[in-house]
Amino acid sequence: MKAVTAIGLDLAKQVFHVHGSDAEGSPTFSRKLRRVQVKEFFENIPPCTVGMEACGSAYYWAREIASFGHDVRIMPAIYVKPFVKRGKTDAIDAEAICDAVLHKQMRFIPVKSAEQQAFSMLLKVRALFLRQRTKATNALRSHMAEFGLVVPAGTTKVTALFSLLKDDGNGQMPQVARLALCEIMEEIEHLDVRIDQLDAQIASQAKQDEDFQRLMTIPGVGKTTAAAIKAYVGDAGVFKSSRHFASWIGLTPKVHASGGKTRLGSISKAGNSVLRSLLYMGARAILRQSRKSENSSSWLTKLMIRRPFKVVAIAVANKMARTIWALLKNGGTYHPPIEPNVAST
Repeated sequence: MKAVTAIGLDLAKQVFHVHGSDAEGSPTFSRKLRRVQVKEFFENIPPCTVGMEACGSAYYWAREIASFGHDVRIMPAIYVKPFVKRGKTDAIDAEAICDAVLHKQMRFIPVKSAEQQAFSMLLKVRALFLRQRTKATNALRSHMAEFGLVVPAGTTKVTALFSLLKDDGNGQMPQVARLALCEIMEEIEHLDVRIDQLDAQIASQAKQDEDFQRLMTIPGVGKTTAAAIKAYVGDAGVFKSSRHFASWIGLTPKVHASGGKTRLGSISKAGNSVLRSLLYMGARAILRQSRKSENSSSWLTKLMIRRPFKVVAIAVANKMARTIWALLKNGGTYHPPIEPNVAST
C-alpha cells in the first residue's frame, strides 16, 4: 500500500468514516471506525494531512489528532459540498473531505485551543441568559398591559414593572394573575444575578489579559466585544488583510458582477454573527455619542448627513473591524486620527 498523505475524516457521534489517499490522489483505504477506535487509528498512522468539516466536535478531535503529529485542517461544510460526487453516505462524505483538503485554494478554519472554546462558551451562556431575560420581560410587560399596567419601553424600566406588580393597593389585577406574574419577576431577577456573575468573570479576565486592554482602547469596543474577539479570532495572521477580516465577520457588501458590470448589495452577513452584532451595537453607540459631541470626526459627520443611520452604523462597524485586525496583527494600542486643520479664508 502506498504511503498515505491525506485522510478525510467524517465526524459523527459513534460511527466515524475515514478515507485515505496517496500523493497522487489515488484512494488507499476507506473504512468505518467506532468512537473508541479513532485515537488508536491516528496514533498508528504516520503523520499526514487530516481534513474534517467544521461541526460541534471538530475542535476537540482536531486537538486530539494533532497531538499525534498530524496536520489537522478544518473546513466549512459549504466548501466541501462541491466535492461530493453523488448521493449521501459516510463513505462519500469522507472521500469528498479528503479531496477538498488537498485543494490548493481551499480555505481553512484555525483550530481553537481549549481555553478559547471555554471562553466562547462563557459568551454563549451569557447570550442565552440575555435571550431568556428578554423573553421573560416581554411576557411580563404584555401580561400586565392586559390589566392597564403599562410603563415606558426599555430594559431600564423593568423596575417600574416590578413596582406596579408589588403594589397590592391598586386593585387592577386579580390575585391569581399577580401570583403567576410574580414567578416571572423572580425569574428575571434570578437571570440578572446570573448575567452579573458572568460579566464579573469577563471583567476579571479583562484585567489579566493584555490584549483585552489594547482592544478596549478602540472606540465602541467594550469588555464583551473584546472577549468575543479573543474567543473567536485567535490568530489574526490567518486573514490576508483587514478587508478579509471584515468580510469574514460579514460586514462587506455582496458583489454581483457580470458582463463587466459590478453591483454591490447589502452586507453579506456571512461569518461570525456574534462579532457582527457586537460591532454593530458598538457602532450605534459611537453614532449616538457623536450626535451629542461637537468634536466628532469630519468623516463621520459628513457620512451621517449623506446616508441613513443604520447604513452609517455598518460603515463604522466595518472600520472598527479593520482597526481590530490591524491592532491584533501589528500590536500597539489605538490612537484616534488627528483631524487636519483647515485654515479659514
